[in-house]
Amino acid sequence: MEKTGVTGWETAVLDGGPADGLRMKVADRPRVIQVTHPCLVEAAPHGLRAEGVYVYRRDYSVAGELLRYGFDIASP
Repeated sequence: MEKTGVTGWETAVLDGGPADGLRMKVADRPRVIQVTHPCLVEAAPHGLRAEGVYVYRRDYSVAGELLRYGFDIASP
């Protein structure tokens, strides 16, 4: 049997920004979660798309489950 390195799944909640309140399952407590959202593009060539990218960083003061990730206002 192959080991994946995943120690377990935990519930996390996103705080602030466009995905405020979203709950999800995460593995191995990632430091950062990236959320994308499609953008409308006018007169785009076939197949072209654009997405907004939002970054959420883990709140290290939360030790147990429900992990919390705060919106990084300075995200690209």
